[in-house]
Amino acid sequence: MKIQIEICLLIILHTLIFSSFANADFDAGMRAYEGGDYATAVREFKADDSPEAQFNLGFMYAKGVGVKQNPAESAKWYRKSAEQGYVIAQFNLGVIYKTGDGVEADQKEAARWFRRAAEHGHAGAQFNLGYMYAKGEGVSRDSAEAAKWYRKSAEQGNTLAQFNLAIMKENGEGGEKNGIEAAKWYSQAAQKGYPPACYNLGLLYDKGESIKVNKKEAARWYRKAAEQGNTDAQVRLGILLNKGEGVKRDNKEALKWLRRAAAKNRAMSQFLIGLMYARGEGVKQDQKVAFGWINKAAMQGHAPAEDNLGYMYENGVGVSKDEKEAASWYRKAADQGEAHAQFRLGSLYYDGKGVVQDKGEAAKWFIKAAEQGDVEAELSIARMYKEGDGIQQNMTEAARWYQKAAEQIHHVKH
Repeated sequence: MKIQIEICLLIILHTLIFSSFANADFDAGMRAYEGGDYATAVREFKADDSPEAQFNLGFMYAKGVGVKQNPAESAKWYRKSAEQGYVIAQFNLGVIYKTGDGVEADQKEAARWFRRAAEHGHAGAQFNLGYMYAKGEGVSRDSAEAAKWYRKSAEQGNTLAQFNLAIMKENGEGGEKNGIEAAKWYSQAAQKGYPPACYNLGLLYDKGESIKVNKKEAARWYRKAAEQGNTDAQVRLGILLNKGEGVKRDNKEALKWLRRAAAKNRAMSQFLIGLMYARGEGVKQDQKVAFGWINKAAMQGHAPAEDNLGYMYENGVGVSKDEKEAASWYRKAADQGEAHAQFRLGSLYYDGKGVVQDKGEAAKWFIKAAEQGDVEAELSIARMYKEGDGIQQNMTEAARWYQKAAEQIHHVKH
């Protein structure tokens, strides 16, 4: 699954502006500021009507330098500067209206000031305006406009804009899907080391849904993200190392990355560690330890872990056999759509193990699993229809499910 991250770049430039034009008041203000005489700096800046001086006053009131910190007064001076067309002040004023720092929050005003700065080429304002169009904040939601402004910002090298534009291109938001272009923008953001972009680029190469599969590239980008603490990437890298896809198979290293993600309570990594203990991959086989890890994942609602926990309880693997517990865990996974769990729950209902025998309920779960292509479920429901076992006999339905099972078995053999 793609990381759907969109971060609003709400950063006020907290740096005094040095002007290149000659103006006695402004220059005197800068000399005073640099000499630590902030009171004089404020006085000189106030005597100067230039947008640079007004911006600097906004900064000083925002930070409480030489004056008592006053967000409302900061906003006033930023506005004066912004109204004179000073782009950085327009951007900061947009931030202030977005956050409500010193003024009452007003998303329309925020969008208006971001637009003014964006139209003058301010990359941060372009990004924020794109974000607001994507979310419908202060403007009507418009994916095409969002993509337009993200692109303008991305072309100036804004990493977050590059990342968000890539997501839109991959999902077909604001235009047609374009995996090649998505990969291009992910790559630009990833080359700057942005972990979510590294992960998403790895996922593109791993899954090959819109570009050609390249497991080696997938592993490379997963590693870059994993080394920066991205737990999704740590899990994916662990899987590739476990399978030996794109990298030399190394179960010990796979466990290293999975453990890092598990330390952040990632259910998927806990489940995979459990499977590795169950199979003795990279560690000495230990079903009790495997049960412990799979149980941790299941307790977080991880459906495959719930299904596996059901199997372990049903068969007494790593834990005392308990068919009632097995049925309980199978049901949790089945309710989340796990086909195998649906089949096993149906089997328990059919045999009356861990639950009161109910062949009608068994048929219900067999059908759910069969509709997802579970061959055992297809054969089970076909036989029940054929024999009228717990459900009304229906030879047409029996033949249909037998045919589906036969087609899958034939496909697997060939």
